[in-house]
Amino acid sequence: MKIMPNRMDRGFELYQDEFEKKALKVLRSGWYVLGKEVSSFEEEFAAYTGAKYCVGLASGLDALWIAVKILGIGPGDEVIVQGNTYIASVMGITINGAAPVFVEPDEFYNIDASRIEEKITPRTKAIMVVHLYGQSSNMVPIAALAEKHGLFLIEDCAQSHGADFHGKMTGTFGDIGCFSFYPSKNLGAFGDAGAIVTDNKQIADDIRVFRNYGSEKRYYNRVVGANSRLDELQAGLLRVRLRHLDELNREKERLCRKYLEHLDRNRFILPQIRDGATSVWHQFVIRSSRRDELIEYLNAHGIGTIIHYPIPPHLSEAYRYLGMKEGSLPVTERYAREVLSIPLYNGMTEEEQDYVIEHMNRF
Repeated sequence: MKIMPNRMDRGFELYQDEFEKKALKVLRSGWYVLGKEVSSFEEEFAAYTGAKYCVGLASGLDALWIAVKILGIGPGDEVIVQGNTYIASVMGITINGAAPVFVEPDEFYNIDASRIEEKITPRTKAIMVVHLYGQSSNMVPIAALAEKHGLFLIEDCAQSHGADFHGKMTGTFGDIGCFSFYPSKNLGAFGDAGAIVTDNKQIADDIRVFRNYGSEKRYYNRVVGANSRLDELQAGLLRVRLRHLDELNREKERLCRKYLEHLDRNRFILPQIRDGATSVWHQFVIRSSRRDELIEYLNAHGIGTIIHYPIPPHLSEAYRYLGMKEGSLPVTERYAREVLSIPLYNGMTEEEQDYVIEHMNRF
């Protein structure tokens, strides 16, 4: 049996007729940029998250760097962010000339709220929280810290569509929630796409202007902006998947519950869920001190895996200029050596999952 770590075709096949009808409708409409599909998706996704406003953008990275830009964060400023995130989170900060200040993760793979305050300096302008692997971060103390120190709170929700903390959706705790709709996400498009959500009308209005060359009205440019528009086709297809997001998330939860029940805890460190948090299980991430041997063993049995992420941002070549050496973030670095995402996708069959469990427990 051959099992891939992810199967996006299965998610398409679940609602193939709806996707194809929507694609044809958009193609036949003759309107492909900033039309009714985009505005309708923005309204529907804002309502889903509980935010007042949503602005569609071209990608999750655009959501991050534009959010930082619109908040006026730039050279000389610092933004606190967890060390074990995908590098896009850090790029959202540094593209604007600001400096990332890294905080170690907790046992749930999200930023350790107890370590944030010690990193706050007079130059700190924001905390960027990343809801990694689909689980909400510990948002109550983090939001309190941001309020106490007068800091902006940005949420990177690229992997947490539909996750909540004490009943409040990720993306709605801070000033701006940033979402990616890359095809592998729980709410995935069929190409690049992203969005921000906010309760602040001025922020939403400014981002609408900025995403469209800085113009409110065609050819009348208020600021030097960017071309970062969610297109009509992706918005239409996202509207289809959004209608099914809760059931898709429930399916992943069922699959992960089975992993938690049947994988041998003596062989692997399995993921935990924080009290009060929910996870939408973007990935099922185990840890093993013998990860490379495990990968080789699973590959030999046709089981694919992915490492999210093998090189922490602070040790990447891109951020060598920060001058951080190996050992500077020991928890982050240990996770990078041990984490492994095993197969998980909508449409995964019982036979496929049983095969993965059987061979992992034989390792």
